[in-house]
Amino acid sequence: MPERVERTDPDGVDFGWVMQTTFVLTIAFGAPLVAALSATRTLPTWGARAEFAVRVGAVVWLCTAVAVFWYARTYRGDPDAEPDQT
Repeated sequence: MPERVERTDPDGVDFGWVMQTTFVLTIAFGAPLVAALSATRTLPTWGARAEFAVRVGAVVWLCTAVAVFWYARTYRGDPDAEPDQT
């Protein structure tokens, strides 16, 4: 029977970490942001509210994902490497 693998050592960016962190940060900071932005709009129906949440939430999710990926690539990719100073 093969040995059980309990830890991985991904080369480069750990995409699992990026996806999990993006999810948590989007829920923690994105949901209140979408709620605050929706307070400035007139959204008369549930359909309009849902459409607004999806449109704004998608932008928040994309920005969060790009920022988390950049962080992972810059600071978490290789623990021995110095951050890129360009």
